[in-house]
Amino acid sequence: MTTLPRRTPGATGHRHAIPEPRHGTPSRELRKRAADGWERFIRRFADEEPDEEGGT
Repeated sequence: MTTLPRRTPGATGHRHAIPEPRHGTPSRELRKRAADGWERFIRRFADEEPDEEGGT
């Protein structure tokens, strides 16, 4: 009885490529920049006191 050769991961030489984003989809870098900007926006206005209606 013969045994099959031992397989090692990646032995086929196949490389996994990062898939191209679909047309119209923002890139990962753009989404990260937008998220960072949104966090700054929220922090800036969360620190401000709300205007009181009817104040002098």
